[in-house]
Amino acid sequence: MTGKHKKILSLLIKAAIVVFAFWFIYHKLVANKNLRDFSTLLKDIPQVEIISVIGIVVLLMLVNWFLEAGKWKYLMSHIEPISFYRAIESVFCGLTLAIFTPNRLGEYGGRVFFLSPKRRIVGIVAMSVGSIGQLVLTNVFGAIAACFFVYRFIPIDRVLFIALVFFAVIFCLFFLIFYFNIRWLNGILLSFKFTRKYKKFYGILARYRKRELFKIITYCFTRYLVFSSQYFILFVWLVPGLHYADIVMMTCLLFLVQSALPSLDLFDVGIRSVTAVELFKHVTDQHVAVIACTASIWLINIIIPAILGTYFVFKLNFFGNSKSN
Repeated sequence: MTGKHKKILSLLIKAAIVVFAFWFIYHKLVANKNLRDFSTLLKDIPQVEIISVIGIVVLLMLVNWFLEAGKWKYLMSHIEPISFYRAIESVFCGLTLAIFTPNRLGEYGGRVFFLSPKRRIVGIVAMSVGSIGQLVLTNVFGAIAACFFVYRFIPIDRVLFIALVFFAVIFCLFFLIFYFNIRWLNGILLSFKFTRKYKKFYGILARYRKRELFKIITYCFTRYLVFSSQYFILFVWLVPGLHYADIVMMTCLLFLVQSALPSLDLFDVGIRSVTAVELFKHVTDQHVAVIACTASIWLINIIIPAILGTYFVFKLNFFGNSKSN
């Protein structure tokens, strides 16, 4: 394939991604009753207050994804150093591809196609390290919240509850120990003949030291605080009477359940809403407000960044020209 043909094919793929993304987004926004419920809830609230609160939540969305860009830049320091702006481009582009791919797999492609071809598979492995760090925190805080949830809302024998806490501690320790010794995964893969021939791709796992892993999980923890704060702000604002501790507990559980369920980002709003109602029904009967809060955060954290990312789709480099190298 000549350079001209590659350029035309690349442009067609990018245009198709953008058109497909906008079609998906438009279809879900038009059909989303939950967002209409959210606008109904805001009808009697002063406009200045609405702009202030929603503005803070949107600002936190930007902080969240800029932190993710910082983490991505740090992860790539071992592989192919990139600028912070380049990291932002790849993160937002990945969000556009993630909305119509199962379990956000397109996010990997959206990022690694900003790298030179030789380093793309290694880039996927490095991105997985960051994803594992986020998953570790989701599971640890979720397990702690689950113990409090059972203690408060589920009648259970004292011995069984102690056993539950014990297994929750083991569960948390397993994830933390595994993460901070992620180089063990490199050794496990090397022990199999089939995977040994691909060691040049996953060998990057052996390079991450505990100090570096701690910095990566610090990015993850800060992000966790940021998007938890978004839920906290909206629930305090729109669901009166909720105790702050209940919001924190239910939000951590919501993240845990979401991480365990396979989904598409665009259809994830339905799963999020049902899960949120099932959890929050223990502390409030305002189900419409709970669904509306969840849907609005879906719009702010997923849809708006995906729309912004369509601009960066046209900077994807499928065939690896001299610019990317």
